[in-house]
Amino acid sequence: QVLLVESGGGLVQAGGSLRLSCAASGRTFRDSAMGWFRQAPGKEREFVAAINLVGSITDYVDSVKDRFTISRDNAKNTVYLQMNSLKPEDTAAYYCAARGTAGWVDRSGSAYDYWGQGTQVTVSS
Repeated sequence: QVLLVESGGGLVQAGGSLRLSCAASGRTFRDSAMGWFRQAPGKEREFVAAINLVGSITDYVDSVKDRFTISRDNAKNTVYLQMNSLKPEDTAAYYCAARGTAGWVDRSGSAYDYWGQGTQVTVSS
């Protein structure tokens, strides 16, 4: 069992930065690939980024490449999403997810077993 709690969302102007954190409890965090997803009002949930269990492999949706960086600190059971050069279209609820005991990255939400409650990111123009 993994409990995930996101933090770090908020309101920021276009071009600004935010860093999201996802604190995980449970013994399987270090065996789990982690992902970030987002969902804007009226839209389907979208994959944003993922990282493998040791942090050596990352994957990003094209729209955030070169702007967002996913990282993890296994000593702190925490995964991060550094978001730079934010755009209004990045506005969404952002969710952290864990793949249970699977260590490789995946873009499909169905591959993730545990989800956080989400944190809102709003980018004003």
